[in-house]
Amino acid sequence: MVSSLAYMMRRWASAAAIGACLGLCVAAPAMANVITDWDEKAVVVVAPMASLGNTTPYMAERFMAMVHAAMFDAVNSIERRYRPYLVQLPADPATSKEAAAAAAAAAVLGTIDGKTASEMKAALATYLTTIPDGSSKLAGVRLGEAVAAKVIEARTDDGCDAPDAYRPRTSPGVYVPTAITINSMWPDMKPFAIAKASQFRPKPPIALDSNEWATDYNEIKDYGGQHSAKRTARQTETARFWLIGAPVAYHPFVRQLVTAKQMSVIDSARFMAFVALGLNDAFIAVLDAKYNYNFWRPITAIRNGDIDGNTATDGEATWQPIASTPMHPEYPCAHCILSGTVAGVIKAALGSTLIPEIAMTSPTAPGVTHRFTDMTAYTEEVANARIWAGFHYRFSTRAGTEMGYQIGDYVVKNVMQPVGTNSQ
Repeated sequence: MVSSLAYMMRRWASAAAIGACLGLCVAAPAMANVITDWDEKAVVVVAPMASLGNTTPYMAERFMAMVHAAMFDAVNSIERRYRPYLVQLPADPATSKEAAAAAAAAAVLGTIDGKTASEMKAALATYLTTIPDGSSKLAGVRLGEAVAAKVIEARTDDGCDAPDAYRPRTSPGVYVPTAITINSMWPDMKPFAIAKASQFRPKPPIALDSNEWATDYNEIKDYGGQHSAKRTARQTETARFWLIGAPVAYHPFVRQLVTAKQMSVIDSARFMAFVALGLNDAFIAVLDAKYNYNFWRPITAIRNGDIDGNTATDGEATWQPIASTPMHPEYPCAHCILSGTVAGVIKAALGSTLIPEIAMTSPTAPGVTHRFTDMTAYTEEVANARIWAGFHYRFSTRAGTEMGYQIGDYVVKNVMQPVGTNSQ
């Protein structure tokens, strides 16, 4: 349901008095970038559903993809430099891009539930007070609402909330842990940009009787355990830093890059849409691979090191990782495919893995700041973090990062292309 925000705007000429709404009702600076502004607002709104305590935490990134698709198509309907992601509606060139993008984002987020719908009305009303009144603003709100309605319609019944039919492998009468797995239905979800979930599926995990398995097994056993004697304080800090999940882990990074590059509204919309669409499809792709291969997590493998058929892997019955293992199969590494996707988008869209310095903080490592100037170092840190946290083997991080680069590159080269060009 898309509310008539244009009608509301006429009635609320002074909407700054509306009550607080999750901290989202702070008026934006006059020169702020509407795309980064509303990305930040959207992350706050969807973050609660991203908790791994939820059985579908990746729904948060789905909403981020919808928000950015709607903002891009709204802005691109006014400044027609690129082919639309989904729709290009008639719009006067004088229409306010800021009003259109803000209204599009608010309308998408308003579909989460009734409480969020009310909050988004208030947030939009306050944001619109920073834009001069007139027909340009009104036209922008109408356009943003209309584009959002098209995006919402296109994602109806996309399979994101299909019934969870995952069947644990067992034999009659034998107990298996009964916690519900995460997003087992997403391999069948309709992607935003890639052709199908299995498009970038990696080759199978390495053989358990191989030397590589023994090497990677012993690395994570030694460095990923909760009470590891070999992991350094800095490695522990890095492991905890990346316990944070998407979208909070990735969107603030991209916002900083957009600001550092001083991108225009249309180019900000396109670049951030590449990332949001890519991250959602990275989830689909990695879950396809995870549930296809159904490979065991380190906590399972290490506690059963005596049955893997490899004489170089000794079991440890009480081994645990730093934090609770996410409830889906191990291979490949999800954080690695997500960071790889961000890196792949940046490399393909900006022509280099080198970036202006980006400073990142994390709620799972209070008081810590990590800085990056090279996306290769960025993806390597994420990969190491998942090993040091005890969640993923080295070979799995390599596979995930490579998948991410491929997805990021594909998205940049196949959607929202400049007018007059062909997709690869």
